[in-house]
Amino acid sequence: MQNILGLILAGGQGTRLGFLTEKIPKPAVQFGGKYRIIDFTLSNCVNSGIYSIGVLTQYRPHLLNRHIGIGKPWDLDRKGGGVTILQPYSTLTESIWFKGTADAVYQNIEFVDEHQPEYIVVLSGDHIYSMDYSEFVYYHISKGAVATIACMEVPLNEAHRFGIMVTDIDNKVVEFQEKPKEPKSNLASLGIYVFTWDFIRKVLIEDAKDETSEHDFGKNVIPKILSTEKVYAFPFEGYWRDVGTILSYWETNLELTRPIPPFNLYDPNWRVYTKSEEMQPAYISDERTVRNSIISEGCEIYGTVDASVISQGVTIGEGSIIKNSVIMTRVVVGKNVVIEDSIISENTVIKDGCKIGIGNFAESTYDRKVYDSHITVIGMDSIIEEDCEIGKNVVVGNDRIVPKSTKLASGGYYI
Repeated sequence: MQNILGLILAGGQGTRLGFLTEKIPKPAVQFGGKYRIIDFTLSNCVNSGIYSIGVLTQYRPHLLNRHIGIGKPWDLDRKGGGVTILQPYSTLTESIWFKGTADAVYQNIEFVDEHQPEYIVVLSGDHIYSMDYSEFVYYHISKGAVATIACMEVPLNEAHRFGIMVTDIDNKVVEFQEKPKEPKSNLASLGIYVFTWDFIRKVLIEDAKDETSEHDFGKNVIPKILSTEKVYAFPFEGYWRDVGTILSYWETNLELTRPIPPFNLYDPNWRVYTKSEEMQPAYISDERTVRNSIISEGCEIYGTVDASVISQGVTIGEGSIIKNSVIMTRVVVGKNVVIEDSIISENTVIKDGCKIGIGNFAESTYDRKVYDSHITVIGMDSIIEEDCEIGKNVVVGNDRIVPKSTKLASGGYYI
């Protein structure tokens, strides 16, 4: 795998996550108690033997840059490889953000050329999955392909949300449909590619000159080369989740609390690495109950936790009940608080007597496209004062102070 370069596209805002990505990019959002979303792609790389990696950032990159640093937690602080953070930059004539996935790679051609790879693996930094990229690359080589796309079958009634591959009996792609109204297949692209570098380099240069192109691999580059080149689908049957919506993010976190979770965080042969603070062991009071939950380092639990993900450094006070919720790092929950079906962002304080996520569902009066489930979201660095009542599908923005005894009905907001 020494002639392979990994390029992780990690510049997206993730607008469908609402306030969860107002201050940070989607790949930097916390997940699973102690990780950030990009950790899964980075860990896949090193577990697959790829140690030369470029991370292409764009939207609010500071936290992500600080998290990755020189890559030490992933054993990427090495000579002759390692990890490099790549951001849009100014030239003598202009300063332009990445226009699309293909343009992001095009703008970093010089970086890729320095590594002289035979193949590049282009990856998304905002999905939760486990994949051995070495199998992916060997499949690409065995087919004599110039481009190979990781795909998986999805329910036909959901196929309209994806780029859809139509293939022949040998998995050669014969047609690509971008989010079709009437899909001809249920084989969805995962946005994960292997390219033969000498070939795709020329294609990217041509695409950059095309003023009608959106400079995107799925929309422009792949459809353009299908008729003349060997493009193959790599059938993937493992675990993969797009956590791009409030509901999918919440559900995927809570999947980890099942007795036998569909994604195994505990596989010693395929570890998920991250940069996290060194904290003391978690403490759970002898008078309280924790059921089917993840409790991370540094937590102090004096209340009841049921089917929830509790991140590092969280304190839950006496008499409080947390159920079916994701509580991010350094949240402080006071006494006699009830939280259900909620996402509480990092550094938030929930004071005594509050009730969050309680009641019947109501449609959002703020943004129905983003907040379209029963999940209540509290933004980071917020303070919920004593005895507040917050219903289902309510959103509280970042850096907010909700006054004492405030009542927010289901579907409401405080931004």
